[in-house]
Amino acid sequence: MKKIITILLLTCSMVTIHAQKSKREEGIKLGIKGGLNVTNLMGDVEELSIRTSVHLGFLAEIIVSDNFSIQPELLYSGQGATVGATGGGRIKLNYVTLPVLAKFPVVKGLSLEAGPQVGFLVNSKFKTNTTNDSIDGVKTMDFSVAAGLEYELKNGVIFQGRYTLGLTNVGGTLVPENDRAFNTAIQFSVGYLF
Repeated sequence: MKKIITILLLTCSMVTIHAQKSKREEGIKLGIKGGLNVTNLMGDVEELSIRTSVHLGFLAEIIVSDNFSIQPELLYSGQGATVGATGGGRIKLNYVTLPVLAKFPVVKGLSLEAGPQVGFLVNSKFKTNTTNDSIDGVKTMDFSVAAGLEYELKNGVIFQGRYTLGLTNVGGTLVPENDRAFNTAIQFSVGYLF
């Protein structure tokens, strides 16, 4: 775990150094964003349906050229699923996520974005009307890939739609031994680039 945190800190430092260099040479935009998460778990899981939650955080757009930007983000993201069986409840998996997306303009204002994302588990709960219990054994890191669209208005307001597919079996007591469960999320965001 210490090695992974060290690698992430070094990566963030390199992105920051590159961002400062880009600000002088090509440009950098900083911003905030938030919106709706529509999430679920897929794999060897049954009787689950979507959970709606929110995401909120910061982003930067590092402009490399007229046709390419890098967009790192730091977000709090509520994920999980709703259990549909009798006596069901909500599986709440809350993360701090770090997507780093490649951004390609398509037409003026509209861009495609895609890239990897790593999530760090903040907490995992199973909530019903009467209980709010911790879920044991959930993986503390979740690797995903993300892809979506962004539209930016002239005044800096942005609208995003994104799909994220988990690559890590989150496991734990969510699923029986040797079964798999992966996070999925559709995100709708509104933000502002300064």
